[in-house]
Amino acid sequence: MVGLEVEDLQVRARSGRVLLAVPSLSVPAGRALGVRGASGAGKSTFLFALMGLADGAEGRVRWGETDVLSLSDAARAEFRRTRMGMIFQDFLLFDELSAGGNAAIRGLFSPKAERAGLAEAAAGLLTRLDVAAEARTVATFSGGERQRVAVARALAHDPAIVLADEPTASLHREAGEALTDALLTRAREAGTTVVVASHDPQVLERMDEVLTLEHGQVSV
Repeated sequence: MVGLEVEDLQVRARSGRVLLAVPSLSVPAGRALGVRGASGAGKSTFLFALMGLADGAEGRVRWGETDVLSLSDAARAEFRRTRMGMIFQDFLLFDELSAGGNAAIRGLFSPKAERAGLAEAAAGLLTRLDVAAEARTVATFSGGERQRVAVARALAHDPAIVLADEPTASLHREAGEALTDALLTRAREAGTTVVVASHDPQVLERMDEVLTLEHGQVSV
């Protein structure tokens, strides 16, 4: 299990302007943190900083004993591959692949011995999310179907950390509630640390705690 500790986190633009400032934050392993704020408030920037993907990030972002901001690019990429599941707003799917191919894409960068298990886990998740694994390429999928494929991809390798940017935005209410249930169940039962940026009040009210951002600053 991996908790989160943030200290003096700042993300600056190339001009030097501060885009995000989070003085301190602690999220124990197995807890779910919601992040709210208007569009442009810094929610996505915050998630990217937690992933080690934000240019101009300074301070400390410690997942367990690992400060991702102090790692080399290669070490950060390996940490994300092995420890994180990430759900992006724009899905980042490969349109020429099936749902199963996308959900198990991590296998292309994993040791051969792990690939069969990852593909099996991805197929199981797609079944639970009511998505056909191999019927057709995702180029013909609806936004909601693509979102569910992205969720299966993020969870297939059983990550210790799940970071989600507006994960219910393309889902109808019932599907959104089911996804929230799945993320919270992982937190409660597997000790997964979950961070969800969302505009959806029904998602945020189910989180263990909520961080509010306004113009890149933490609002008390």
